[in-house]
Formats: sequence, C-alpha cells, structure tokens
Amino acid sequence: MSGTFEGPASRPGGPPLARPPTVTDGEGEGPRELRDYRAAFRAAALPMAVVDRRGVVVRANDALASLLGTDPASLPGRPAAGLLDLASDPRSRQAYEEVLGGTRARLRCTRPLKHPDGRSLWAEVTLVPTAGPPDGAGRALLSVEDISDRHELQLRLRHLRMHDPVTRLPNRTLFFERLSTALEDASSRSGAGPRRGRIGLCYLDLDGFRAVNDTLGHHAGDRLLAAVAGRLTDCAEAAGQHRPGGYLVARLGGDEFAVLVEDSSGPHQLTELAGSVLGALERPFDVGGQRLSVSASIGVVERSTEDVSATALMQAADTTLYWAKADGRGRWTLFDAERNAHRMTRQALSATLRSAVERGEFTLEYQPLVGMTDEVVRGVEALVRWNHPRFGMLPPHRFVPIAEEDGTIVQLGRWVLRAACRQARRWQLEHPAETPLFISVNVAVRQLLDCDLVAEVAEVLAETGLAPGLLQLELTESAVTGSAGRPLRVLQELSDMGVRIAIDDFGTGYSNLAYLSRLPVSVLKLDGSFVRGFRREGGGPHTSPADEAIVEAMVQLAHRLGLTVTAECVETTVQAERLRRIGCDTGQGWLYSRAVAPERIAELIGSPPRET
Repeated sequence: MSGTFEGPASRPGGPPLARPPTVTDGEGEGPRELRDYRAAFRAAALPMAVVDRRGVVVRANDALASLLGTDPASLPGRPAAGLLDLASDPRSRQAYEEVLGGTRARLRCTRPLKHPDGRSLWAEVTLVPTAGPPDGAGRALLSVEDISDRHELQLRLRHLRMHDPVTRLPNRTLFFERLSTALEDASSRSGAGPRRGRIGLCYLDLDGFRAVNDTLGHHAGDRLLAAVAGRLTDCAEAAGQHRPGGYLVARLGGDEFAVLVEDSSGPHQLTELAGSVLGALERPFDVGGQRLSVSASIGVVERSTEDVSATALMQAADTTLYWAKADGRGRWTLFDAERNAHRMTRQALSATLRSAVERGEFTLEYQPLVGMTDEVVRGVEALVRWNHPRFGMLPPHRFVPIAEEDGTIVQLGRWVLRAACRQARRWQLEHPAETPLFISVNVAVRQLLDCDLVAEVAEVLAETGLAPGLLQLELTESAVTGSAGRPLRVLQELSDMGVRIAIDDFGTGYSNLAYLSRLPVSVLKLDGSFVRGFRREGGGPHTSPADEAIVEAMVQLAHRLGLTVTAECVETTVQAERLRRIGCDTGQGWLYSRAVAPERIAELIGSPPRET
C-alpha cells in the first residue's frame, strides 16, 4: 500500500492555499440546480461519495456502489475509512483525519480492494475538503479510481527491471532488495525476543567462462549461463525440500551468481549447498550441440543477522570467493574471520607503506655473522623493522612481500642501503683498531629491474665513505639462478665495483652450482632448514643425518668454486661444532645473537657474541 499526502490548507504568514472546486450538496441552491447536481453526481462514471467531518458517508453514487459490489442505498451512514481501508496504517489515518478537519488540502493514496465476487483490484483514493462551516471543518468529496490495469503494468515493468533477461533470474537490484529486507525482518524479530536469525550466502563465479565467449561467441555464452542458472535453481529447490529457510538464486552480473539462504540453520547447510552446486556444474552442458564443461569457485558466508549489514555480508562473500580462486578454483571456501583480519591488516599496511617510508617509521637491527673457527664477529646483516603506529614493531615478513608487490621495495631498499652503509662506516670510525665489519643488505629482484642499482650503490658508498669490499648484497637463490640480461649485467657491474654478492636461503631452489660458477657470486648462505635437521647429541625426534651429508657436499662444492659459505639458523653448540667440522666459514643465528640495536653491535666488535 502506498500514498501521497499534500500539505496543509494554509501557510503560516501567507494567504490560504487555493481549495479545490467546492461541492455544497445543494445548500443555498434552487430546486433545479439541486436536481442537476444530484443527477450529475449519480451519473458520473467516477466512483464518488460525500463524507461528513466524522468520515461517515453522506451520499454515494452508483459507480462507487458498483465498484464495491453493493447497493448505493447501503452506503450512506457507513464509515468511509472502513469501506476503503483508509486507516490501515498510522500515516494514512493521520492524513485522512487532517483532511476531514480542514488542516490538509488533499489525500491521495493507493489501496488494494476486494470485490464481493472475489476479484482483487487496486484503487487510487482521493479525498478533498468541500465548502463548510467557518472553522474549515465540513464535508469532503471522496473519489475512487480503479487503477488495476495500471498497477498490473507497473508490476510487469518492475519484473522486467528486476530480472535478468538472459537467465530470467532475479538481478542484482532485486537480490540486494531481498537481502536488505531479510536482514531488516530478522532484526525486527530478534528485537521482540531472544531468538536471533541467521543468514547465509553462496557467491559463485564460473572459472574460465571468458574463454567460452571468446571462442564460441556471446550467444553460446548466454545459453551456457541460462543452463547454469537452471542447475542452480534445481539445487536450491532440492535443498529447500529438506531444510528450512527461503532460497533466492540471482545473477549478479557477468558470470557471477548468488544463492541467498534466509533463516539458515548454520554453516553446514551452506557448505552442503555449495558442494551440491559444484557437483551439479561438473556435469557437461550441451550448448548448441557442443559439450562444454565448466567449474565454479564459491565463497560461502553464514552468520548471525545481528549487527550485520548487506554491504558487510557481500564484502565477506567477495573476499571468500577470492580465496576460493586463490586456493585453486573449482572449490568452495568458507569465510574465516581470522584470515579476513589478516587480509584487512595487510590492506592497511599496503595503504600506508609508501608514506611510512617518507615519515621515517622504519628502523634497522643487526644480526652478527660470526667466524666459525674463532667465533669473532666478521660482519652483520641489516634487518629492517617497521615501527607501525598501530600494529607496533613489525618484522620483515609482515611487510616486505607487500612492498615487493606494489614496488615500494625500491624506495624502502634505497633507504635501507643508505642507513646500513652509514652505520657500518660509523662503527669503523668508532673502532679504528679493529677489523672493520662488513654489512650485508638484502636486495629484491625489483631493485635490479626497476632502478639503477649500480648508480645507487656507487652514490651511497661515495656518500658514506664505506669501502665496496665491506658491502655485501644478498639476493634469494630464485632471483639469481637463471639471471640473464639486465639482472646479470647489474650483478656483474656490482661485483666489478668490489661489492660482494651473496645468495640467501641457498638449497631451497634450483641449487645449480654449475650455473653459479658463471655468476659473479662470492657467498652462499645455506637455508636454515638444513641446519635445523642436524643430528643432536643422542639423536632426537627431529634429526636428519641426510641434512648433514647434504650440507657437507654443498660446502665442499662451494669451496671448489671459490665461494665462502654462511650457515643460517645456528641455535646450538652441537650444530656449530658440526658446521665447523664440515668447513663452514661463518655462522648466523640465535646461538650467537638475535638481531639487536646498533649500540649492542658496537659492544660485540672484537669479542665473541654468545647470547646470555
């Protein structure tokens, strides 16, 4: 039901509003005028009635009686509100009473009516005040127009506007309308008692659908979408026979569909539905005589309706669909709040990473690289930390992958290089009698590709006064192995400059020592997984004799190639002793020291760095 209500009969400080043509019901008129008026009133095709200030029908014409399926003589004396359902909601009742009281100029509203013969019709009801007593409260003219045909046309137009022409499913607009209504209804029910509603959503995307359009054309693609829609509807109907709750299948656009489950019973209901959908879509489709196979990725969200909005639910579904695709496609993935929190944190870090470099929120800590034979600190590795104003001190693995993805690693790497070289030179000047420490700095592949790393290194060395031989640049094995073109030229120029090149985490990638012999590499840093697998005194549950043999072979081959070897993740004296016996050159790990502030490194220069 709907209605439109026009304003009061007068405006404060202004002239009275113009009233509609008056009907006096014959008062003050001659006998002929009165007969003419009543004859016109009775003969009018528009159903009408005159009501008094209480809303009681004074006179009604034949057209109104015919519309209501009753005798005209039975209408006078009956309340108009009851005849036409004018007081069914507070807003309509108030407007109706204001018109009768003379404070409102007009009431126009739409009402569904039931004819005594069972027919349903829609009527537009108009009520305007007539001339009356000086206080403005008199009679009113009521007119009723049958707009059933117009209303039916509006419904048909709405259906076309709310449904997808290809699949005939509800479209995005109707889906969100239904979703919002479901959440509002659940909220009103929960406010009336302890019961809390639940709602579920399967948000799916066809894998590889674009290839069908590109190879077979959009007509075939549309037929495939229609066939997919049919199977989704069948799955929803089958699920509805065994479980409570309403189901709505909609096409949201492109090859994206959604199945809304109102009043769901829990996540299991949604995952069962997602599984049945995947099974249904696995069967080949016959499209124009061609058998097509498709799969889908489905994001599944199920939660309480309390304190959740349609926007939040769809954001969760969209995120979960992305996870399903990232996890391998052709599967469903259930929303995970912890995983989502991690994603949100990652987004927050990504959004502020570049400006954080400019604001100086990063700092460096240093971990000693110790000679295995004498346990003297030979150098340090610079490890960047982000002192985030919201999340606190963050280690590299929390933000370096993000920086590599968005390119911020170039800007960040430039800062790390300059700060590390400046600190190494400061230690050298503060301890002139000691052998200078070399500084090891991690370099990302994008720094080789997206900037003039050779020029930057040369500029920093000249600016800080650090000798090139005291700078070691670390790259991952996957970044170095297979290098060709520009990366190889960059590495060669850096090596020719006197800078040492180290391969980090060696042993987890290609491990092609023959290829490494053609690269300007001087140091291998063995991945810590090998060291952790070394046998311990008396054996142990996590021992791997093979690891020791592999490390020994790699060290011997590296030495044959003129490379030095650093072992990472040295944590026990047993590991250190075996690495020393194997011939490892330097070690790095918690046995010697964690990453510490530069002041602590200054205390370790020239002395063993064992942790206490």
